Amino acid sequence: MIVHGAWADGSSWSKVIPLLQAKGLHVVAVQNPLTSLADDVAATRRAIASLDGPVVLVGHSYGGVVITEAGNDPKVVRVGLCRCASAVGWWSVASVTKPFPPAPLGSEVRRMLDGFLTVSPKGIAEDFAQDLSDTEKQILAATQTPTASGVFGATVQVQRGRPSHRGA
Repeated sequence: MIVHGAWADGSSWSKVIPLLQAKGLHVVAVQNPLTSLADDVAATRRAIASLDGPVVLVGHSYGGVVITEAGNDPKVVRVGLCRCASAVGWWSVASVTKPFPPAPLGSEVRRMLDGFLTVSPKGIAEDFAQDLSDTEKQILAATQTPTASGVFGATVQVQRGRPSHRGA
């Protein structure tokens, strides 16, 4: 099971899915709503519940945050992370990235009237998906999923198999 990050959807795994399927693996790309960490964890847990047998979870960027919390399901036998932070203690994306200089993408994130965030076409082309073809960049800019600004401050409270401890 693969989980996308912010400003994306399950189709962001479109180049990876055929490679995994060619190896004989059953692949499910979770479609997280990006409305809150709790909503995204719930969507991932629903996807886990829908599967028979053991589950391997892989999350990219913010998707790694989601699977850190959703990965304590007994069906999950392995968690592979390509994420923005460690799963130790109580943390959020904002708290982990705060000590570092702002990422180049930050200046290209746009706040919508309802508190959701999008990435400008320039940000997608230069910082978010710079390795894609121009056509793929344009499609991503047109189809990106707005992400609730609150997801970056939401605190992860569970790590694989047990609750975390404040201050750890």
